[in-house]
Amino acid sequence: MRRFAGRWLAGLDPSTRQGVVRVVVLLCLTPLTVILANRSFAIADGVGPAAVYGAAVLAATAAMFYVAYTRYRDPSVDQVPCPRRLRGTFPPLPGQPRVSLLLAVRDEEARIEECVRSMAGSDLPGVEIVVVDDASRDGTGDILRRLAAELGITVVHLSENVGKKHALVRACARADGDVVVFTDSDCVLAPDAVRRCVTALVRNPHLGAVSGHCRALNTDASLLARIQDVWYEGQFRVAKAAESAFGSVTCVSGPLAAFRRDAVWNYLPAWAEDRFLGAPFRFATDRQLTGYVLGQAWHGKRLKERHADSPFVTGEDYPERPWLVGYVASARVGTDVPAGVRAFLRQQVRWKKSFIRNLCFTGGFMWRRGPAAAALYYGHVLWVLLAPVMAVRHLLWAPLQGLWLLTGLYLCGVLLKGCAWGLAYKADHPGDTRWRYRPLMSLLSSTVLAWLLPYSLATVRRGVWSRGTS
Repeated sequence: MRRFAGRWLAGLDPSTRQGVVRVVVLLCLTPLTVILANRSFAIADGVGPAAVYGAAVLAATAAMFYVAYTRYRDPSVDQVPCPRRLRGTFPPLPGQPRVSLLLAVRDEEARIEECVRSMAGSDLPGVEIVVVDDASRDGTGDILRRLAAELGITVVHLSENVGKKHALVRACARADGDVVVFTDSDCVLAPDAVRRCVTALVRNPHLGAVSGHCRALNTDASLLARIQDVWYEGQFRVAKAAESAFGSVTCVSGPLAAFRRDAVWNYLPAWAEDRFLGAPFRFATDRQLTGYVLGQAWHGKRLKERHADSPFVTGEDYPERPWLVGYVASARVGTDVPAGVRAFLRQQVRWKKSFIRNLCFTGGFMWRRGPAAAALYYGHVLWVLLAPVMAVRHLLWAPLQGLWLLTGLYLCGVLLKGCAWGLAYKADHPGDTRWRYRPLMSLLSSTVLAWLLPYSLATVRRGVWSRGTS
């Protein structure tokens, strides 16, 4: 049935096909719209802030689904829109640009060979591969020496640990690509992943960076790993697709991140030397590097002036441009996700610290990138910031007051939102029963992860580069 529908849609002219897709998406969103209408009537009757919050979350979810399924275009396949005022202002890449694929690794002997072989297995010819071993203490260095001799890749062995950001910048210093692509040491790239990202940048000169699509590799490790896998699918297929529709993906994720050299090169020293609240911010935050691409039209000169003596600035001073940032759904990469609760919570704390730090940078200019991009960004920020407040109100205050019905309604709303995301997964993967894990992630996020934001804020100056999946 799905193949028949696909063939039928392919036979329609583009405008008719787009109209049919929008009608189908609207029909699928009808249940959420009805619930939202009921919430709105409850607000009008004076139910209070809980109803306002619930209605806003449902409205934002419905809007994001609509945008992701009706406006997103894979930039490796199609040309994606560029604002009229910016057309012709971005220099095109060569038809066959030089590509550098970079990796920083520390103590990953169990996974590193599979990762590097997937890098070398790219179907894009002539890719330069540079791997920096950041003073590993296990057998990672020996494995990389063997792979360097076998595959002809460049490996840099550091005698002293410098941290992931500095290690990646060292890799960049050895790279000469027009496009620089980063991946993580616990990832496995699809053979066509790098080619699709590069094609997207060549086809769309206004894109300064693109993110690939990530799923979990170790789904057999635990229930928690399977929950994260389905969550990852939605975060990329829906959330990043919606941002990409407006050229403002706010996090080009580390498992597969491709940047035009002229969009990011001058800002690598600012990224490596980033400070927050008077202390070095050591997390290799993907959000912050993406922010330098999105916001350089307003902050680029100041960032370069701070590091005016860096070879990344003195070598060639690239003009600041209002780059767009996209997402390539067809560029696939797998990653190991935390299988145990402790490693999962450590990861979430790192991500929330990166969110807090990036909010103080990207939050200062996203309103300039247009109302739709701003609404997506600040709406997400508001949801994250209110999550601990809602958790306190519904999971602590309400039970203490004997308002168990309020707690129950809150949890039902959380599960409803999770079911909506789960059904989106099911629509994209007919016959796959893993969609049912998605409501569990929503429940976990609202009852457990919400409490991590205050802790992350209190410990934001503490940070180390560490990984772990158990």
